[in-house]
Order: sequence, then C-alpha cells, then structure tokens
Amino acid sequence: MKGSLLSAQVLEPYAEALMSLAQSQNLTERLGEDVTGLLNLLQESPDLEQFLSNPIIKAEDKAAVLQRIVGEQVHHYTMNFLKILVDRRRILFLEGICRQYQALLRKLNQTVLAEVTSTVALNDDQKLSVREKVKAMTSAQQVDLETKIDPDLIGGVIIKVGSQVVDASLRGQIRRIGISLSN
Repeated sequence: MKGSLLSAQVLEPYAEALMSLAQSQNLTERLGEDVTGLLNLLQESPDLEQFLSNPIIKAEDKAAVLQRIVGEQVHHYTMNFLKILVDRRRILFLEGICRQYQALLRKLNQTVLAEVTSTVALNDDQKLSVREKVKAMTSAQQVDLETKIDPDLIGGVIIKVGSQVVDASLRGQIRRIGISLSN
C-alpha cells in the first residue's frame, strides 16, 4: 500500500473515530495523553511493536498483553479502542493512527508541530525561544516541539514546521557560503 492510500483507508478513519469519541465525551486532551504515552511505549519497546504486528500471535494474546501493560494507565475508552484495533487486525497501524490523532488534536487546538534538530539537547529557555519564533512564523496559538539530536550539525538548529525549514545550523551556513563562493 502506498503511504497516502494507507493513510486515507486505515489511519485517518480510525484516528477520526477516536477523535469523534473523545470530542463527544469531552476527553480530547485525556485521550491525547494516552496516545502520546502509547507512542512513547512503542518507541521504547521495539519488541512490543514486533509482537503487536506479528500475524501469527493470536488476537486475544495481543489484547491480554496490552491490558497488562497499559490497562490501568489509559482511559477505558483508549483500552477499548486498542481492543478494537486488535480484533480488526489493525493494531499493526497503531503508531500511524496515534500520530494521526495527534495531528487532529493539534488542528483542533490550533497548535503546530515544530521538528527541531540540534547538536545537543535544548534547555528550557532555548525551547521557549524556538516556540516564540515558530508562533511568530505561523500565527499558531501553541507549538509542540519534537526534538532530535544530530551532532553533524556542528552547532545551531534546524527548525521544520510543515513544509517550511529554517536552517540556522553551522553546517547549513557553511553550505550556503560554499554555494555563494562557487557562483
């Protein structure tokens, strides 16, 4: 399946269904926290992701493992949603569905996602500065930061918001100097 087809046929309908339920029960933020927790869990445990996507493992075993791991930590609507994904053999798309839910939640809250790549972890003042710059660029109400570390940048940051990229890294500056010298 192509990425957009997968998104249109699987990820979006499930994420929209979860969002619809969350809105009807006034739980959009609570289920958003659950989704973020699930994404963190999947990132921390590649074994869990492999287990959930393994077609040989029975659905009831997958549901039991999910219940044991996250059952008490997530809202019962989230747990029921996970069971539906297991029953319909869509649990292997959990990460994509969660990311799609986060995108819907950001849109609802007029929030943008800024992907920030830096050479070292940003401190709180630097994160605040990046948020303010992104708010000024996009007129968004809020900014969610997703940070990555890339030691090859030498210094500075690269900020990506949607299709906009602000390259304030030393590597980018050196590249621009090289281009201007070659012309």
